[in-house]
This record gives sequence, C-alpha cells and structure tokens, in this order.
Amino acid sequence: MKKKRSVSSAPGKRAGESVRHIPDSQIDFSDIPEATEPQLRRMRRVGRPSSGMAKQLIAIRLSPRLLSQLRKMAAKQHKPYQTLIHELLEKAASRAA
Repeated sequence: MKKKRSVSSAPGKRAGESVRHIPDSQIDFSDIPEATEPQLRRMRRVGRPSSGMAKQLIAIRLSPRLLSQLRKMAAKQHKPYQTLIHELLEKAASRAA
C-alpha cells in the first residue's frame, strides 16, 4: 500500500513557497455577484458562540476498550462522548472533594 504524502512534506513546502502573496487590494472581486437580501438573512455565524465558560483543551490517553465503552454509553444517552466524560469526571471530583 502506497503511503499518502502529508501536506507538510518537502515537495509540498517547496510548492507553497512558489505561490506569491497578493494583497486584498489587488484582488478583482468584480465577477462575484453581490449577496441578495434573502441570502443575507439566511446566513449564520460559523463556529461556537462564546459562552464565557470556555473549557480547556487537554490530551488524555485512554485504552481503546474504555473509549469504546464510553462512546457506547454516550450514544445510549444521546450526548457527545466528550460531554459524558466531562460529566463523569466532574461527579467523581465532587465526590472526592
């Protein structure tokens, strides 16, 4: 099986170097039609809304078996597995305190 090349490979880096940056002021937008009022009304923001209670991203190593069990438990409860893990850790920490 042939190994798939990563975007960060040396040939990819060289190709990226040959692309010249163009400032926005030099881009011709004249062939792009303006958005209509109905299109503007249907537009939605992309990304998560800021809640003021951002969680910290961490990395944790779990056995494949345990992760599979957690995913199944989360699916039964109709929630994302990371949310379930957060809830379980929060309960365990509050009991231990």
